[in-house]
Amino acid sequence: MLAKKYKSLVKSINNPFEGIYTVEFVSLSRSFKYHPGQFLHLALDNDYDGIGQWPESRCFSMQSNPIEDSIRITYAVKGEFTRQMKESLKVGSEVWLKLPYGDLFQRSHNKENAVFIAGGTGITPFLSLFNNASFKEYSNPKIYLGFRNKAYNIYENELKAIQSEEGFTHSNNIKIFYQDLNGLLDIDQIISENKIESNYFISGPPVMIKSFKKRLVDNGVPEENILTDDWE
Repeated sequence: MLAKKYKSLVKSINNPFEGIYTVEFVSLSRSFKYHPGQFLHLALDNDYDGIGQWPESRCFSMQSNPIEDSIRITYAVKGEFTRQMKESLKVGSEVWLKLPYGDLFQRSHNKENAVFIAGGTGITPFLSLFNNASFKEYSNPKIYLGFRNKAYNIYENELKAIQSEEGFTHSNNIKIFYQDLNGLLDIDQIISENKIESNYFISGPPVMIKSFKKRLVDNGVPEENILTDDWE
């Protein structure tokens, strides 16, 4: 699927707590087309005409279901670009999006006993799969999610929607850890509860992805069975 440019409108902005924003975009022309787990480039240049050289942009995972009319992303204010987003994006603002990129769930993998591990906003590319009909193709998936505390879990409604889906019988397979109550995600515990031959998807801070991948390999998981969302 070739990446295309979409002039888009900010439909809504949710700021659940300081420094975290969920933004919803609608296209002003053709419908968005992408697969679960893919990401986009967001440009803030108001003078871009959609034809010339693509302006400065930043990558964000799409957390929305591809069948939806709109796209949602969640970002943390960390650098200059995200600070500009915080200051300039308002409901009704126009931006340019370029998508799709990435192939996280299009890569070859076994859909039996797949393990999904996410830290913080790293859950966003997984949500686009979890809320898509294609997730029903996964047999006995295991989901491990880590957040700083309960307030940072702004995805509870989306996770509840997964568990209430007809045909989803793995409600107990979603394990959520809050750092202030349960400590950090423990990759050794995750390894002990799953199979070496399973496929492991990891998304989150780069240091987490790197350390978890090393522990998996050290414990005998084939490197080709580890799929990461680490485009940043």
